[in-house]
Amino acid sequence: MNEHTTVTEQQPQAAPVPLRRNLRFQALWIGQASATLGMMVGETAFPLLVLALTDSPSAAGSFGAVQMTVALLLSVHGGLVADRRDRRTVLIVTDLARLTALASVPVALWLDRLTLVHLLLVAAAVGATTAYGGPIRLLALRSVVPPEQMRQALAQDEARMSGAALAGPPLAGFLFGLGHAVPFLGAALATALSATSAAVVRFPSPPARGAKASGGALAGFRVIAASPLLRVALGVLLLINLCGAALLLPVIVMLREQGTGSAGIGLTLAGEAVGALAGTTLVARLHRAAGPGGLLLTVAWISALASLAPLLPGGTFTVFAALFVVGAGTPALRVMLDLLVFRQVPDELRGRVIAATVALLTAGMPAGSFASGLLLDRFSPAATLVVVTALFTAALLPVTFNRTLHRAAWPATDPATARG
Repeated sequence: MNEHTTVTEQQPQAAPVPLRRNLRFQALWIGQASATLGMMVGETAFPLLVLALTDSPSAAGSFGAVQMTVALLLSVHGGLVADRRDRRTVLIVTDLARLTALASVPVALWLDRLTLVHLLLVAAAVGATTAYGGPIRLLALRSVVPPEQMRQALAQDEARMSGAALAGPPLAGFLFGLGHAVPFLGAALATALSATSAAVVRFPSPPARGAKASGGALAGFRVIAASPLLRVALGVLLLINLCGAALLLPVIVMLREQGTGSAGIGLTLAGEAVGALAGTTLVARLHRAAGPGGLLLTVAWISALASLAPLLPGGTFTVFAALFVVGAGTPALRVMLDLLVFRQVPDELRGRVIAATVALLTAGMPAGSFASGLLLDRFSPAATLVVVTALFTAALLPVTFNRTLHRAAWPATDPATARG
């Protein structure tokens, strides 16, 4: 009996089902890809609708401001809910709430009762569903994939976000041309598909006792503060986001001054999304080529150099190529951060850590946009690019020699290896 037991224990474990045949993962992925595309369509269509309704650019900008502000304010509590409540139920509720908010727009249009106040309330509702549903979307896909397939699954998830970022804006413009209500009907249908996939596919939630014993709403920030690697990695990513947001407006102004039309500017700025979509196929190769710190610093310095591309000859082609190169490294960075958090943080804390991470990274974007607007009031677009790049480079220099980054290693993909 003992010999039989020993032989059985020594037999290798069965190989996991290939990711393409993991029906739970693929069903969740399809639903969440649909939801992401609907979100991207809405982010473009809502400002267009506000402009058509009010003819006020500031009112159009207020929609995104309200949405982002509500999402940031509620993000910490959203992470706590993800760790203490049944994640599947919360995701279904948030999808249904978003569906209701989106569907109210075409109904109000048909009744000729649509107002700016109504649209701003929809913006607040969409922001709230992002705060509560966002962390769970990230956790749901990862909870149905074995550890050894995690990097492949995350790369496929990056394709979802990159594809939606690329297809969403032009699709929104096309649908808006068919009728003001059409893009919102499309976004509502996409959200309904996401809710259906969440209702059909079961995925685990953390034990309620473990979640309640693991700290309060700010536990995610404490986890990040206690990890030297996460602190410095998020710091560099924050710099990249801050710089990217600060560079967007001067690049647009410079392209306009060079005679590029709105359509041309849109196609040029799509270079980053195209690069990110291509970069999803490079995640494993880039991770094999460098450690987490080396990869992060390489992409950061490439971003710093690429920020000066609008000053070079070539016009829109040069800018598109620079954005493509920067975008190609983005999926590898997102998967890198995800793997580090996923491996180091217990499941009952992951929702709060993800929410804290998103809040920290997103907070720098409004600051970057505001700062670039102030600089453009006093300097030319070219001078603004140089100033932003110089500040970015100065901030990167001390981090480049950080020992924690250089010593960082990838977590083991084999659970047996992770146990050492």
